[in-house]
Amino acid sequence: MKIHDLAPAPGSNKRRKRVGRGIGGTGGKTAGRGSKGQRARNTVRLGFEGGQMPLTQRVPKLRGFNNPFRVEYQAINLDTISEAGLAEVSPETLYANGLISKGALVKVLGRGTLDKAVTVRAHAYSASAKTAIEAAGGTAVELPSPFRVRPAANGSAHQNR
Repeated sequence: MKIHDLAPAPGSNKRRKRVGRGIGGTGGKTAGRGSKGQRARNTVRLGFEGGQMPLTQRVPKLRGFNNPFRVEYQAINLDTISEAGLAEVSPETLYANGLISKGALVKVLGRGTLDKAVTVRAHAYSASAKTAIEAAGGTAVELPSPFRVRPAANGSAHQNR
């Protein structure tokens, strides 16, 4: 057997159909694309509906939603506060110890326990964190929010236009 005698098994390699080679025979002239129109002339991107608003944009659940009034807090737990060993906790002292990023709003959460009385200054507290701080003999001071008045969550701000 020589190299020129090697060939693939019969029927395993099928030649590609060459369309658009003159008007004689199958696949000529319009080359299987029908007659005229956008799809006959060039390709149409996936999901394009001829200028009509596509389904992916018509259905709101597929798009997502960003709440413009969302307040992003950075969470600090009670066990983190007790490990830091600070007598007074504020956003400035937390930032100085590398526990929060600069300018973040702080919310204290109730995981863990406090060993000693601590004065905690934060923008928000969970109910369990507030009771745990006060039970340890400390005080929970709520800082004012840096933004002005937020509209009500029920959307009544949009009805008063």
